[in-house]
Amino acid sequence: MKVGLVGFPGSGKTTVFNALTGQQAEIGYSGKGLGKTNLAVVKVPDPRIDALADLYKPRKTTRAEVVFVDVAAPPGVAGRSLDASAIVAMREVDALAAVVRGFPSTEGAAADPVGELSDLATEMTIGDLAPIEKRLERLKKEKAKPGEQDLLLRCKAHLDQGGSLRDLPLSESELQLASGYRFLTRKPLLVVYNVAESDIVRPLPAAVQAYLATHKLTAIPLCGQLEMDLAALSEAEQKAFLADVGLEQPAVNRFISSAYGALDLISFLTAGEDECRAWTIQRGTIAQRAAGKIHSDIERGFIRAEVMSFDDLMKYRSEVKVREAGRARLEGKEYVVRDGDIIHFRHAT
Repeated sequence: MKVGLVGFPGSGKTTVFNALTGQQAEIGYSGKGLGKTNLAVVKVPDPRIDALADLYKPRKTTRAEVVFVDVAAPPGVAGRSLDASAIVAMREVDALAAVVRGFPSTEGAAADPVGELSDLATEMTIGDLAPIEKRLERLKKEKAKPGEQDLLLRCKAHLDQGGSLRDLPLSESELQLASGYRFLTRKPLLVVYNVAESDIVRPLPAAVQAYLATHKLTAIPLCGQLEMDLAALSEAEQKAFLADVGLEQPAVNRFISSAYGALDLISFLTAGEDECRAWTIQRGTIAQRAAGKIHSDIERGFIRAEVMSFDDLMKYRSEVKVREAGRARLEGKEYVVRDGDIIHFRHAT
């Protein structure tokens, strides 16, 4: 999963990137880091993998990963606008996280999170309208794919009315057509409300809550500076620090949990003496397609999936005892995989 952090100058976007990844990317929109896209891979915290590793003592444990992309703030672009390079970078990610400022600026300007969110939405809408209008113009001379022109006209009308393409119902065939355009307003969007340390445990302002409710968005309040300092500490120091400020988990854990929810992602697990591993899939994925996450040969040669739940394995403490208790089952290719399923795929070689 690839998540792009986007925000206007002064929002603390790169500070949040450092907080989530433990990196030390250059911060400040007047420094040498301006215009540089930062990337970092973060392992998804999952206590189930720790429990499986404790049970199997495998030679290798592999967690799911999230790639964070700090979408560059380009030199020479001031105020609340995004340039073409930022739009391109945003198209390359699976989900977007809008970082908005919830603290006074260095010049003393009051926070305007709703204004920033509204302006970001406008920029993303413009970013989606541009390829739609360009393609519609070309279709005056070229032959459209079946349903393409109708889809683009529907999308354009919806965007012109101030809507987001996330809210536009699409058929399976329309989804396939739309996927090639990588529309920004179809991507899952999280809001990172970046506040001062003194406001970290306070409820979101009423205006922000109202905006989120109207646009069906989820916000993660955090203090980027505090969380960046926290990311540099040892695990034991982090626990003590979190307790002092009244938080249960570091920002990265809260963020990934919200991102999985927004993307409707789950994890199935494989376990054995060689490796214990988490595999991320879309909720609703059938067993045969899930097998393809491991290897395309397993998907092609799929025969059956032997499935047991993580909770059952933890209860009985061995696969043999899970089977003896009648809690293991064989499922076919159409079985819809559940979060926490432990699966052994049987396949033809």
